Amino acid sequence: MSLNKNMRIMIVDDYNTMLRILRNLLRQLDFLNVEDATNGEDALSKLRREPFDLIISDWNMAPMTGLDLLRSVRGEEKLRRIPFIMVTAESKTENVITAKQAGVSNYIVKPFNAETLRAKIGSVFGGH
Repeated sequence: MSLNKNMRIMIVDDYNTMLRILRNLLRQLDFLNVEDATNGEDALSKLRREPFDLIISDWNMAPMTGLDLLRSVRGEEKLRRIPFIMVTAESKTENVITAKQAGVSNYIVKPFNAETLRAKIGSVFGGH
């Protein structure tokens, strides 16, 4: 199964450098239809307005964390089926478990490269 390179991807991080890194990694993988948000609230309003095929969000953000964003997305009928990949510097088992319980599709620990990102996206969509 090949991935749809035209899918709409929402990237969420309150750190502009990380947004730029994520956008560049996605570009290396030929994903060009990328929208970004600098916090969870901004992401939610964009997600409610326009359809997206994938969300890639940082965990540690303020005022709304990535986990709060994930819970909000999973709590809304219109958004709940969007695959959600959580990005974090924390590899603590309890964080992974908490994210899984909240409905995360996959989990990436920083630092990571384009190949890791491709593999995580591929596993979310059932292909490689």
